[in-house]
Amino acid sequence: MPRWRPPIEASLESPPVGVRSVTARRGAVTAVGGAVVVDLGLWLASPQTFDELPTAFWVMAALALAVDARPYVVANRRASSVVLPSICFTFGIVLAWGFVPALAVQLAAMAIAGVRMRQSPRRALHLAGQHAVALAGAAAVAALAGLHVGAQPHWDDALLTVAAAAAWIGARTGLDALFARCLSAGRRRRRVQRWGLELFATAALLLLGPVVLAAAQVGLALVPLVLLALHAVHRMVRSAGEYERAARVDSLTGLPNRRALQTSVAERDAARGLHRPERGLALLLLDLDRFRTVNDALGHTTGDRLLVEVARRLAAVVPSHDLVVRLGGDEFAVLATRVDGPAAARRLAAHLAEELGRPFALDGLPIDVSASIGIALQGERGGDGASLLRQAEAAMYDAKERGDHVAIYARDTEHHTSDLALLADLRRAVQADPGSDPAADGITVYYQPQIAVATGELVGVEALLRWRHPVRGMVGPSELLRVAEQTPVMRLLTSRVLREVVAQLGAWRAAGRPLRASVNVSVRDLHAADIAVEIDTLLHRYDVPPDLLQLEITESALMADPHRVLDTITRLDRMGVAISLDDFGTGYSSLQHLRRLPFAEVKIDRSFVLGMAADRGDAAIVRSVIALADSLGLRVVAEGVEDERTWRLLAAAGCHAAQGWFHARPMPAPDLAVWLSRYRPLRPGREPGALAVPTS
Repeated sequence: MPRWRPPIEASLESPPVGVRSVTARRGAVTAVGGAVVVDLGLWLASPQTFDELPTAFWVMAALALAVDARPYVVANRRASSVVLPSICFTFGIVLAWGFVPALAVQLAAMAIAGVRMRQSPRRALHLAGQHAVALAGAAAVAALAGLHVGAQPHWDDALLTVAAAAAWIGARTGLDALFARCLSAGRRRRRVQRWGLELFATAALLLLGPVVLAAAQVGLALVPLVLLALHAVHRMVRSAGEYERAARVDSLTGLPNRRALQTSVAERDAARGLHRPERGLALLLLDLDRFRTVNDALGHTTGDRLLVEVARRLAAVVPSHDLVVRLGGDEFAVLATRVDGPAAARRLAAHLAEELGRPFALDGLPIDVSASIGIALQGERGGDGASLLRQAEAAMYDAKERGDHVAIYARDTEHHTSDLALLADLRRAVQADPGSDPAADGITVYYQPQIAVATGELVGVEALLRWRHPVRGMVGPSELLRVAEQTPVMRLLTSRVLREVVAQLGAWRAAGRPLRASVNVSVRDLHAADIAVEIDTLLHRYDVPPDLLQLEITESALMADPHRVLDTITRLDRMGVAISLDDFGTGYSSLQHLRRLPFAEVKIDRSFVLGMAADRGDAAIVRSVIALADSLGLRVVAEGVEDERTWRLLAAAGCHAAQGWFHARPMPAPDLAVWLSRYRPLRPGREPGALAVPTS
């Protein structure tokens, strides 16, 4: 499938096709008509000047007209940024025969270039004025210095030629700056950046002028050879332009990329600061929902085709004065330049969401996608593209979190930006080499004891991840999971925890105190086909029996994709690694999976356990879960046991094990060893309100 590549400026300011055609015709009439009128006037005013011109002049004039059929347009820039190869010949003409013949040839060549580039009348007049003033500047320097380049130029002639070329460039640049100040001051910053490549190409062409002139005076047969040098300059400009375009355009969709977006925001901000337009700037960040599902189900080739179609549809519905950008992956952005406040930005976002909501037909298969859109409005003080993009990204994450399609940035959405920074710090911590101290990066595994309800014996521990941020201090488990669970960092964390836990199990077993440890894993972990191999390798490395390791998966995560994790869970069960269903009771359809998946244990969610002593409904749910699990031959562990009464009620209901602050808080492995040395098994009291008593 051919890739669609719109011009980078097309989505920013291009008028409709019909308007462009009318403008181009008017520009052609202006350029050609103006050149004919001025040249005729010059000939009528000074016919002897043209009658006395030698053959070398006419050869150079003809070549000037021929080469301007292919002007050098500096890539990714506007029509005024053009380098005419004819200046190579007209600059030589002005040094040898004066201003009037050079101006006549330049205007005729520019008429050809104007028709070729389909310029507007304003652009044609602007370019003609620039080159006329430039030639006048060079002619003035040549006249004042008495410069006349002959067949045998001297060193003084070379230095004066450089001075004339500098005058040519200075006169054109000065006129351009004057136009920018009077008509469009906001473009001044753009022209500073543009003049790098343009200045180099212009200087190269101008300094070729005296070489061509000297060759013409030696022998006319040498003059056409300069076309090879002009072709080299053209290739240089074209190659530099292609390189710059590649850096500013997305290779897949042909849309402008992140760099182009930041440049456009800076340019708009400069113009905004000078003109104070009534309408503001808004950045809309679009993130496609469920795009990963398309890649997984249909392949990355189809996913790329879908991105191209999304780009095509966005470019078709976004106004021509706005910019459509692909930031990377499944993220797009729209830079809206005429937004009258938040309500107008929200209407534009709703329109984009509606357009993307229509199915995309790929090979006859309709594919439905949607997008979460975050909006950032540029304030009174403006702002660079990076900060505006961060705000739009924070708003987009806020929209995803609230289940809405559109969200506008506000201060209370800033936590998403801090989440990104926290995730980056966490990734660096996980990937750092801890050396001899595993906790040097702040990542530590805590262990919370699990106690047999009937006997008070320690039957296992649950491994819990803790991270002490170097600036924020201890990061809570819920915040840690919220930031990392849906990212590849979660897989790195799980590998880190598994390695430390299995190593600790091996150390406890070698010390004569074997314990079973439970490790929480996410669905992302179970989607990885290599997790079973990783666990098997760790168990053999540290000489740990498989029945001492247990993996916990939350019920809500299981419900997201139960069939995809079935193979991994089955492999782990065959290895002897038990699987526990965590937070049982918080889902909606897990009963069918209790009998189909190889679970060894269910854990009752703490939200039910905490209230069972005071709420009959919670107590009934807990008793029902215990009875159901017992009938299926599953162990039951109650989380959140914080008082003796709850423990006693669990014992009466037949719960197998409990964990919570009533027995012990989570603690690092060294503290757990101290706790074990002091712990005495307790049994629940037999009478209401009775204290637990030690076992004999």
